Amino acid sequence: MARDTDFVLWFKDLRIEDVPLVGGKNASLGEMYRELTRKGVRIPNGFAITAHAYQYLLKHSGIEPEMRALLKDLDINNVRQLAERGKKIRELIRRAAFPDDLREAIVKAYHELSKEYKTKDVDVAVRSSATAEDLPEASFAGQQETYLNIVGEHALLDACRDCFASLFTNRAIVYRAGHGFDHFKVYLSIGVQKMVRSDMASSGVMFTLDTESGFPHVVFITSSYGLGENIVQGAVNPDEFYVFKPTLKQGYEPIIQKVLGEKAVKMIYATDGPRPTKNVAVPPEDQRQFSLTDEEVLELARWGVIVEDHYSQKKGKWTPMDLEWAKDGRLNKLFVVQARPETVQSQKAQRNVLEEYKLKQKGKVLAIGKSVGNKIGQGTAQVIKDVKAIERFKPGDVLITEMTDPDWVPIMRMAKAIVTNKGGRTCHAAIVSRELGIPCVVGTLDGTEKVRSGQKVTVSCAEGEEGKVYDGLLKFDIEKLDIKDIPKTKTKIMMNIGNPEEAFDYSFIPNQGVGLARMEFVINEYIKIHPMALLNFKELKDEAVKKKIEQLTHGYKNKADFFVDKLAQGIAVITAAFYPHDVIVRMSDFKTNEYAGLIGGTGFEPKEENPMIGWRGASRYYRPGYKDAFALECKAIKKVREEFGLTNLKTMIPFCRTVDEGKRVVAEMAKNGLKQHKNGLEIYVMCEIPSNVVLADEFSKVFDGFSIGSNDLTQLTLGLDRDSAIVADLFDERNEAVKRLVEYVIRQAKAHKRKIGICGDAPSTWPDFAQFLVQCGIDSISLSPDAVIKTTLKIAEMERKLRR
Repeated sequence: MARDTDFVLWFKDLRIEDVPLVGGKNASLGEMYRELTRKGVRIPNGFAITAHAYQYLLKHSGIEPEMRALLKDLDINNVRQLAERGKKIRELIRRAAFPDDLREAIVKAYHELSKEYKTKDVDVAVRSSATAEDLPEASFAGQQETYLNIVGEHALLDACRDCFASLFTNRAIVYRAGHGFDHFKVYLSIGVQKMVRSDMASSGVMFTLDTESGFPHVVFITSSYGLGENIVQGAVNPDEFYVFKPTLKQGYEPIIQKVLGEKAVKMIYATDGPRPTKNVAVPPEDQRQFSLTDEEVLELARWGVIVEDHYSQKKGKWTPMDLEWAKDGRLNKLFVVQARPETVQSQKAQRNVLEEYKLKQKGKVLAIGKSVGNKIGQGTAQVIKDVKAIERFKPGDVLITEMTDPDWVPIMRMAKAIVTNKGGRTCHAAIVSRELGIPCVVGTLDGTEKVRSGQKVTVSCAEGEEGKVYDGLLKFDIEKLDIKDIPKTKTKIMMNIGNPEEAFDYSFIPNQGVGLARMEFVINEYIKIHPMALLNFKELKDEAVKKKIEQLTHGYKNKADFFVDKLAQGIAVITAAFYPHDVIVRMSDFKTNEYAGLIGGTGFEPKEENPMIGWRGASRYYRPGYKDAFALECKAIKKVREEFGLTNLKTMIPFCRTVDEGKRVVAEMAKNGLKQHKNGLEIYVMCEIPSNVVLADEFSKVFDGFSIGSNDLTQLTLGLDRDSAIVADLFDERNEAVKRLVEYVIRQAKAHKRKIGICGDAPSTWPDFAQFLVQCGIDSISLSPDAVIKTTLKIAEMERKLRR
């Protein structure tokens, strides 16, 4: 019998070209099973019940004319009519008797699979695979059903009936209609695959790009305990991991970010009741642990790269992938159980126009979760906890719910924004909202309790990783940056970046790296604890402070390791986002009053009358009272460069008053494993004190370059406190005294063959100051992201004048 009339095809006999026979999901499984198992990717065996088998069932049963009649004048926006007719079609398919030859083919294949796994009745997953699935213009993923822990031939046949019927779930009907697919030209194949016993371990989803920004150089992995349906459905807030692909391929271990998820429940096999699976609570201690080891994260990431590379080569273009994986608790091994091309970020046109949403007002925050996308949406909230109540949802409303599954799609497509109590960035609500291009906040925990139906709300995903639901309709702007015709400049255009959460997005703005990455932002936002309090944790007397530290550092026996890991991850995200361009990280530059504001900080900081010119910057790094903490900063930098392979990371020393102080800091860094010029390590110095200018020739003998800090240089040149409102009118970086110092230090740096740039605010605020710097011959100008486009144009204009 020819392949196109087979009822069953084994994975080993399938290729990606077989989508018309077995749908996208099964064709992909077959492709991987044939080609990638020999490269180390583990995939459970199985077989596909073909699209021909589905067509044969419809023809043999004679139900197609009745199905067509039910769909003929269907209004998909009429939720009640949609539900009634969809139910009738599903019942027609479920009642259709399997022809004997089709039944025998399925049962025979099932027993062969059982024999392979040395058991009488193997436990299998039964997954739908639509023949129009995973096309570039539309993803059918999640539109049909999956059934887990199916054991025995009778249970398998029942699951197959349900799977065939799921081609006509309400959401699948709406999806096909919305994308212009003929209901009777999309067929269903079924994948029958050996179950992975992840009920005893963990499972999750993996993308070979960042799902929010489309940043292509990471593998993004989510993980939770138990069977994987909870992550897909959004029933749990999973652990999240980012792995950097370029240095992973070089043999490094670049897990550049780890975020602990709540993981409150897990899905396991049920031994009683009508359903084969059930959810149970996860013990609190397990919730506070990661559900994957670092070694497992790296193994999955390597597989993700193998799969992506294979499909990219096959298709002749970059093809990022969306994979599902599971860990078998009995075998203690990982498996890939599904793979499909990613169909949202990868299909976006090249970014010629960057959109930035900016909230112009602040309001009462009703709920906080994880942001999906970077937009802002607003409207009337509709709190709907049960899919049966979706009829009251109106176009333009904001959906507030526990979590979504594909049954919610008919109203999700009408929503201005979506807010869920549960779920992570790879849950159903997140995936659909990205595809629809609407803001979504997932994992709020209590959104349905804090927001009431009929309330006007603003949902903001434009404020970083945290998504917020505000009371009322707040004003916001949408700023558009056209980057298509941005000219190339001789002067390097770099950016000032503090927040790692924004780095992937900002990497798409034309740039040549980061001239200033502020370490103190990472310490303040991600660590929150004074490093000396971590180093001296056992000696702390304040029990309240100790309790806070325990909560934040749970799982760390050595509390100082928490500081190193979190700092390394924050820096690594920024460094990876702009790889292979230089990223210059400034070592910590808190003032004593700012350090004292960190948890446990008051006991380790002196009180100074003027912290702005007190114990800050370089003076801290080699003195008792902080040098042990500086060693932790060095350890974090070393980890980013040597463990993650991000050698594009350079360092910069702030507020270095004397040449001797510079030498002491460089020696201290070497003592802590950061030897200047080893593996390309460059050490720059901030030029922000007049002494840095006057003695530029001597500082050139110690450091590899300068970065002008125009704020402090102006303050110290004009002798005024830049924090004082009284003399604020005198603060101007364009003052002639400041400009003469800038011009002089650029000339000195050039004379001594040292790089020189600027990272202060002046060129971002004053485009004419940027032009002045170009006239002086500066090597690089580091700008705030929102100033890059307009200032680049000014720089290009000046460079053209100088060439004439």
